[in-house]
Amino acid sequence: MKAEHEFYDASALEWSPAEGAPGVTERVLSAGGSDAELTRLARWAPGLDTSAAGVIRHAYYEEVYLLEGELEDLTLERTFTAGHFASRPPGMPHGPYRTRTGCVMLETRHPGR
Repeated sequence: MKAEHEFYDASALEWSPAEGAPGVTERVLSAGGSDAELTRLARWAPGLDTSAAGVIRHAYYEEVYLLEGELEDLTLERTFTAGHFASRPPGMPHGPYRTRTGCVMLETRHPGR
């Protein structure tokens, strides 16, 4: 279960390397006891390409809102920019991705049921 937080200045949080995701840093806003309970800002470095990881699937719901920059979905052959949103149920294939400019996204994860 996620901890309780009243409003706080999230910009005061340090950007930290995201575990298992080279080229991605994060500000964890709220987390629970598993990878499936997370709200974070994720910042992808300019030039990041996740082709080597292939298509992604996970066992949790994931919602992503692009705040800055651009993100190219190499499977869909489409580029998404600030203001684009994705909602993915458990097991939904997505990616791989690349970004020329870098991007910042708000990501929320919920356990699959």
